[in-house]
Amino acid sequence: MSARGVVVGLLVGVVVVGAGAVGADRWAAHETQQRAADAIVENLDDVVGTPTVDVGGFPFLTQVWAGSVDHVTGEVEGVSLGGIDATDVHVDARDITTSEPYTAGTATIEATIPTASLEKIVDDRTGLDVTLTIDGDQVVASGKVLGVTLSAGVTPAVSDGMLQVSVHDVSLGGLSVDPSKLPGGLGDKLRDITVPVEGLPDGIVLTDATVVSDGLRVEADGAGVVLQAPAASDAPTG
Repeated sequence: MSARGVVVGLLVGVVVVGAGAVGADRWAAHETQQRAADAIVENLDDVVGTPTVDVGGFPFLTQVWAGSVDHVTGEVEGVSLGGIDATDVHVDARDITTSEPYTAGTATIEATIPTASLEKIVDDRTGLDVTLTIDGDQVVASGKVLGVTLSAGVTPAVSDGMLQVSVHDVSLGGLSVDPSKLPGGLGDKLRDITVPVEGLPDGIVLTDATVVSDGLRVEADGAGVVLQAPAASDAPTG
């Protein structure tokens, strides 16, 4: 399931609570949080851990009746986003409408792409079996080419909503080399490696990538984000 499932999972409890909540305000907020957490499991692939959801603002029911919930946040320990294993997923949505068309005034998704996931992406695109390590705010790649040790710096950047990885400071056997001189056309493969972060909701685009201790922390933001609720048969019941 795509990253869209994160947002849908968090908001599905909100968009159905208006019809099902008949108790006290805090009960309604708690029920919404539980339904949203259940929906995350149903809407995402390979969920790790138990999702947590927080519906901010008090009173809650008056927000629902007014047609907009102020603030919803959620945390997921791990998921698969478009085939990429991601960890520490956080969603923050504000001003969420409770009737169709369901929209969020603003929404932010953050997730960490671990070095193991990045290694697989590099392998898939270049055929290189590399090990990626974090050195401060730098990513360092190391491996072997034709039995000779290869080392390179890796720099992430977001351009036009795409996560791209550039390779620099390449050394082969301890000697600095021009990437274009690497054998087998490897230099061409090392230029502008694109990391697919797919399935973001319409209106949300990738905006930032930062090197962290266990990989890359990516962020996607949007305003006026249109959200599609799951079919009734897919929505949590209770």
